[in-house]
Amino acid sequence: MSKIKLKKGDNVKVISGESRGSTGKIVSIDSKKLRAIVEGVNMVSKSEKPSAKNTNGGIVKKEGSIHISNLMFLEGGKVIRLGRKKDEKTNKLIRISNKTKEAVK
Repeated sequence: MSKIKLKKGDNVKVISGESRGSTGKIVSIDSKKLRAIVEGVNMVSKSEKPSAKNTNGGIVKKEGSIHISNLMFLEGGKVIRLGRKKDEKTNKLIRISNKTKEAVK
């Protein structure tokens, strides 16, 4: 199993599936299932019972999860493949662009 190179808050583009071409920000990541929830993408209808938060209940639109492999990091309007490299100064792993070999965000 490979490491997840995407993080919460990253801007991503959906590269396959029903929501192909959509872009958004990652809201949360489930590292065990390798799935992410992206803001405004893969909207599903879910029926909910009335509760303290939602007094009416009924059918609610929510974001569904998308597999990590169907997402690509988006920077400056272009999709980028990410790699990881150990930083010489801090001795920590940093994310780099595989094309330019420069650190990203």
